[in-house]
Amino acid sequence: MALIERQEELSCLETLIAGAALGEGKIALVSGPPAMGKSALLDALAERAIDVGALAITATASRMEQGLQLGVLRQLIQDAPLVRGERERADRLIEEGRRSATERAGSELLLEEQVVHALITVLLEQAERYPLVVLVDDVHHADRASLICLAYMARRVRGSKAVTVFAHNDGFPRDDLFGTDVLRLPHCRRLSLSPLSRRGVAALMAGRVGLGAVDRFIGEWYALSGGNPLLAGALAEDYRRFLRTADAPPAELVVGERFDEAVRECLGRGRPRTAQVAQGLAILGGREGLEELLGLPGIDVSRELDAMAAIGLLEAGAFRHEAVRSAVLAGTELARRRELYRGAAELAYTRGLPPCVVADLLLHATTFDASWVVPTLEEAAMIALREGRVEEAISYLKLAWRECADESRRAKIMTMLVRAQWRLNPAAPAGHLDLLTEALTKGSLRGSDAIVLARALLWHGRFEDAREVLERLTNEMDAADHEARAELLVTQLWLRATHPPLVAHTRYPRKADVLAGMVSGAVSRRMESTLALAEVVTRGPREASLSTVERILENTHLDEMSMDVVENSLLALTYAGRCGLAAPLCDQFSAEASARQAPSRQARLAAIRAEISIRQGDLPAAERHARTALETIPMSSWGVAIGGPLASMIYALTAMGRQDAVREYLDRPVPKAMFQTRYGLHYLHARGRHNLAAESFTLAIHDFLRCGDLMTAWGLDNPSMIPWRADAGEACLRVGQEEEAMHLVEGHLAACDHAAHRARGIGLRLRAAGAEPQRRPALLRQATEYLQLAGDTYELARALSDLAEAYDALGDGRRSRTIAGRALAAAEECHATPLIIALSRATEPDDVPAPLSGALTGALIGALSGAERRVAALAAAGYTNHEIADKLYITVSTVEQHLTRTYRKLNITGRADLPLIQEFGDQPRT
Repeated sequence: MALIERQEELSCLETLIAGAALGEGKIALVSGPPAMGKSALLDALAERAIDVGALAITATASRMEQGLQLGVLRQLIQDAPLVRGERERADRLIEEGRRSATERAGSELLLEEQVVHALITVLLEQAERYPLVVLVDDVHHADRASLICLAYMARRVRGSKAVTVFAHNDGFPRDDLFGTDVLRLPHCRRLSLSPLSRRGVAALMAGRVGLGAVDRFIGEWYALSGGNPLLAGALAEDYRRFLRTADAPPAELVVGERFDEAVRECLGRGRPRTAQVAQGLAILGGREGLEELLGLPGIDVSRELDAMAAIGLLEAGAFRHEAVRSAVLAGTELARRRELYRGAAELAYTRGLPPCVVADLLLHATTFDASWVVPTLEEAAMIALREGRVEEAISYLKLAWRECADESRRAKIMTMLVRAQWRLNPAAPAGHLDLLTEALTKGSLRGSDAIVLARALLWHGRFEDAREVLERLTNEMDAADHEARAELLVTQLWLRATHPPLVAHTRYPRKADVLAGMVSGAVSRRMESTLALAEVVTRGPREASLSTVERILENTHLDEMSMDVVENSLLALTYAGRCGLAAPLCDQFSAEASARQAPSRQARLAAIRAEISIRQGDLPAAERHARTALETIPMSSWGVAIGGPLASMIYALTAMGRQDAVREYLDRPVPKAMFQTRYGLHYLHARGRHNLAAESFTLAIHDFLRCGDLMTAWGLDNPSMIPWRADAGEACLRVGQEEEAMHLVEGHLAACDHAAHRARGIGLRLRAAGAEPQRRPALLRQATEYLQLAGDTYELARALSDLAEAYDALGDGRRSRTIAGRALAAAEECHATPLIIALSRATEPDDVPAPLSGALTGALIGALSGAERRVAALAAAGYTNHEIADKLYITVSTVEQHLTRTYRKLNITGRADLPLIQEFGDQPRT
């Protein structure tokens, strides 16, 4: 290694050699922290000695050979250029010295004086021929017999042509023999090596990796190495290794295997206790508690921490970098490491540290029986789940389950584990379901924990097993347990909306009985949100229920309620036609799920967001969110719920004309059990829409009617959820079955309540298709009003397209082209390619007004008064001034005035340039 910043020490030692040539023998002690370059300095000195005609003999002591008496001295003898007779004599003396070395209990090792004298004389006689340089590295590891001889030689070097240089780590020697006889000798010189400066590290690294890398990383290299040459050199080697396998230099600091090895080598060169303290510090992460953990006096711990700081491993009492801590832990034997973690966990618990801190230590500790272990792990898991650290919570719960001996408690822990794993991947807990079922049979699993098992079984399509669980739970229900009875009622409501076939096979408590008791806020929220969803899908939206779920969702975070509450509430709003409210709330919860690393929740929320986008006619967004749902967790993890995101993807791709992509998703296998759930209804409907677009009318009618049969049988026949009659009617129209089509369409409209704007708009568009030509424009204008109220851009584009055709059929080309232009703008907004193509063929390019940008349109429309917006919206939908006046109960003159002001504010020339305005003050009149 290049002697960076060691020239002053080397020159001093060279001076000693020059003095030895004149008979001025000296001793030098070179000290410093481990790995500071002492060995490199001695190697360089040996080379310089040869250059000036001196004789250099060397030896290196080793901790492994401390029990080998006279081992270091034998190295020196063997390195000396002895003639044949001298070497044989020296070997005999070594063997005689080993035999004469005796051990007395409680006494120091003794050597015969004549043997010591004779051995040292053999070495010093070499100085009579030429100056002698004796170099002993790591003398602190020398065996006791060799130390006695080296101390004897040190006293006799003065006045000879010999220089003796000993290198040792700081803190040594403390032995009286060596300390008294060597360090205090008047001809002894001390040299101490300190860490390299920033400039020194830069010079070292420049010689190994080049100046360009030094300019970029010198600050980090110096901070991480602490000026330790060995650590800095290891970082250079890691950098070079990276370059050998990479196409370009690294963008960040490279800390690899060589650095880890160097850290362990630094500790290995020091005292054994230094490594022990380093291991304890790596476990605890700080100074506090080290004495108790290691069973060492505070003064010893402080000394070892100072030693590590001198080496360059610590800064301000802590490891300089996480890589240093990792290297220390990796170098600790597994059994020792686990025992240290156990001690650290006990210390942390005794000192009252947070449960998660204790739990993190327990994860790596040896198993031990203590009453506080399982409760601490459970508490830590609940905290981690609240903070979104799901993987940590799962680790805590797995350990708690292994350590717990009580069967009932183990069942509860397993239930918590299932809930936690569900956040990451619903398929993960599948392996635990049989264990939980067994616990239920033994009576260890009860109440809400059993309901968790039933929900998990339902997700994976194990309906019969779920039914048995619910029946057992119902039969064993304690009448006084209001919480459990409330959970059962929630389950009944949820099954009513999601798994209707199971409702008839299980008895449930009466709602009045449940509400008569006291339940927690969490159970109350689940009940209210599930009730709202059940009402929407079975009877249509109820204002009171929807207001309740709005209150639940607003100003509430995802971690403050269960995912079921969020999902049920958002779906209730979506099916009720309040997508404008549901969309931003869903986005808010999705962002929280992403930040909290909950893939399962992200996927479920993305599926809901895709359904919302379908109902808003935002086809690209629907595809994007459905793809997110299907890619965030594997399809196999979705269970029967896979029908939700698949349906949205199929629907969106079909409407955008991407039939090849649709077939890819239709070819994916789905669980047979899915068709006994609400998710299967959506899937059948979406598949029917695809068949209709592909002109497979018979298949389309079959899908729609099968969907309708199931909805009717289950009591979910709500056109706001799925307009199956309308779509079946459209398919019948396409095959010429007009009477059957109109029967289906009228049945669809009859089932729509007053708030079903989207469903009513879809139905009116199809009613117009079967009406007389003169009646079609009026029906289609009403359809566009409802669809604008609903905010469905895609269905609005379809209705406007039909309205343009209706005007064209009546010979009103001007109005037809105006409406066609607006239909084309809406179709382009939602990327409905088949509709765009059809409208482009029917519309002359010069007659199509250029639509305003979304941002500009919103800003300009905001300048209109409420009356002006109502008049402009009707004019954009194709109504004449007289029709607008009649509809809004105002005069024709007032209509003209409103339109004139509107044109001026929007900077347009006439009604042909009016943008689509989705705001009406009055309900459409049928």
